[in-house]
Amino acid sequence: MLESFEVAFTADFLSNGKLVFKDIGLNLLNDAKSMHYRFLDHYEPTLSANEIDGIDALISLAPRITTDSLARADRLIAICRFGVGYDMVNVKACTEADVALFIAVGAVNHSVAEAILGWMLALGHHFKQKDRLTREGRWNEKSYWMGTEIRRKVVGIVGLGGIGGHLAGLLRPFGTQEMIAFDPYVDLARAKSLGVRMVALPELLKASDYVVVCCPLTEKTRGLLASTELALMKPSAYLINTARGGIVDENALVERLQSRAIAGAAIDVFASEPVSSQHPLCQLDNVILAPHAIAWTDELFEELGSMCCRQVATLARGEIPEGLVNQEVRQRPGFQEKLQRWATREK
Repeated sequence: MLESFEVAFTADFLSNGKLVFKDIGLNLLNDAKSMHYRFLDHYEPTLSANEIDGIDALISLAPRITTDSLARADRLIAICRFGVGYDMVNVKACTEADVALFIAVGAVNHSVAEAILGWMLALGHHFKQKDRLTREGRWNEKSYWMGTEIRRKVVGIVGLGGIGGHLAGLLRPFGTQEMIAFDPYVDLARAKSLGVRMVALPELLKASDYVVVCCPLTEKTRGLLASTELALMKPSAYLINTARGGIVDENALVERLQSRAIAGAAIDVFASEPVSSQHPLCQLDNVILAPHAIAWTDELFEELGSMCCRQVATLARGEIPEGLVNQEVRQRPGFQEKLQRWATREK
């Protein structure tokens, strides 16, 4: 009898013992003969070491994973993030514990890009304000809220990765004046194929009618858009952030919005989450907010889940799937020993 490859999902996939989401690809694991999966019993903001004891792979939605979380990771081969961001995972600690960290590469591109496009339209056409006018019987004030189109506007994309590139494709039919991007790591040939001109960050901020933040949060991007940078934006410009809160200085952004130094913003991510209703951004009428879920769709979660489940199925065969973050773990004898256990088992 084949030994079972044990997979666990963090408890935040469930509510009252039932799956919160329509489809997270579990059929791929249901059909696997030598794999067993379960959901962790308790949700903890920071995963405890006890939770991962006795499992081979963890599919994680939201908990933080620290050095202490991995104290009993003798068996654990991999953590698969249900998404592409991994700032909540201590990557160095994973490597030192001989644990591979995987992300769902490409799975979020369409959903996030589509949400960004929706927010661009909502900001420019004042969806929020016009809804309020109607509900409050202020019909005759509609001429005070003339909108503006994406057509003939400059869109600046900070981070031309998968999401930023997909957004550029979605924007093509809208007749933008120009799409520009700042990304020191981008392939220039790829940018050209997307119809995007690469520029320095100050030029992007000065020229753009929409500034869209799509880059990951790293030590290099933390505080990338602070007071000095935000001061370069046009008074008529909008800022959209669906990436991570730490990239944009929230206090500086609030100041620019309060003084109408920029026209508005749409924010899905915050420096500290969740935020209270007393957060300064919640008090502003020129801001649209979402609880780090603007791109959550049934389609997105099915794609994320399917990719994570395919990743663990590949690991169960003793192979390394796509999406590996800490490439250096490949060379560690401890990780190789864990992996070979499954590569050499009786099939």
